[in-house]
Amino acid sequence: MDQFDTIVLGLGAVGSAAVYQLAARKHNVLGIDQFSPPHTYGSSHGDTRVTRLAIGEGAQYTPLALRSQEIWRDLEKRTDASLLTIDGLLIISSAAKTSITHVDNFFANTLAAAEQFGIDHEVLDAPEIRRRFPAFNVADDEVGYFERDAGFLRPEECIRTQLALAQQGGATIHRDEKVLRFDASDSAVTVTTDQGMYACGHLIVAAGAWLPQLVGRDIAKLFSVYRQVLYWFDIQGDASAFAPQRFPVFIWELQEKPQGVYGFPAIDGPDGGIKIATETYGSTTTSETADRRVLPEEIAAMYRDYVAPYIVGVASRCRRTATCLYTVTPDFGFVIDRHPQSKRVIVASPCSGHGFKHSAAIGEALAQWIVDGRSHIDLGSFNLRRFRIDS
Repeated sequence: MDQFDTIVLGLGAVGSAAVYQLAARKHNVLGIDQFSPPHTYGSSHGDTRVTRLAIGEGAQYTPLALRSQEIWRDLEKRTDASLLTIDGLLIISSAAKTSITHVDNFFANTLAAAEQFGIDHEVLDAPEIRRRFPAFNVADDEVGYFERDAGFLRPEECIRTQLALAQQGGATIHRDEKVLRFDASDSAVTVTTDQGMYACGHLIVAAGAWLPQLVGRDIAKLFSVYRQVLYWFDIQGDASAFAPQRFPVFIWELQEKPQGVYGFPAIDGPDGGIKIATETYGSTTTSETADRRVLPEEIAAMYRDYVAPYIVGVASRCRRTATCLYTVTPDFGFVIDRHPQSKRVIVASPCSGHGFKHSAAIGEALAQWIVDGRSHIDLGSFNLRRFRIDS
């Protein structure tokens, strides 16, 4: 049986970051994924992910976002990859909003985090939003938070780059190998896959929507999996108005709608369309049963209800779609903690639809936790105890 210092299960956002950081510390690490990452089955695909520094889900996330941006830039220096684009972030909200972005008081929390951490920002009234960003059809009572140093990440390239550097640093990567279970004792952890068995001193379970199948019922019940749909709509008129130099990443807490909308500039020019999505939590699914199709009526409803009334210059023709999976906790917070049945096993689920921007720093923190015994960034807010599960 092959022996490793640490095994990482799942090589998406956090798993790829963890194997890279462990390999950089000369750790003997094995990463296993049932697919060949980056892939389109989980939560780390779709061309772009929002990155922002002042975090409305809670100020405890901002140190992770700040450190992650440093790591992305360092990765770019080490390679020829383009991972992070800074084009600004506009969050639109109002007292009359009926949609919620992950947590109550998201807009106010964002402002508070910006003030606490000294993050450059502006508060814009509706006329100023219209002047700077005329594509947004805002109401008179809506306001904007603009963060200059926010933008978007290329998730597939982030994963690809970290896995390549991990292998260069000595990591072993097993693709297309399905993990069946793990068994932990006082002295070691054994991982069984459809291709073999491996032993390690530490195990990181970073399996995203597949995590509930591996961690036991008491922890699995904390996670609900939801199917989300991403849409790329055509641009009509002046495509340069949606270029990254002129159009920011945006999050919009809408009025008279059950959920908000978010989107990105036209990163691939006029022929690539503009990516816009919402977040829905009506019914749960699983990693195995999620419907990967997107029906024509879904596209029509998205355009009618969430695009046409709010964003000027976007056509009804949808160039393409994609589905992804959100693995959501009851409080929309992360779970990063030791398994209650074994201190050798770390459950790593920085999830709930806002994890990718933090993943580089979380991978570093997990490596520090294993190699040094503690992480530089406090991960205490993400423990299992808040759900009355003792780790």
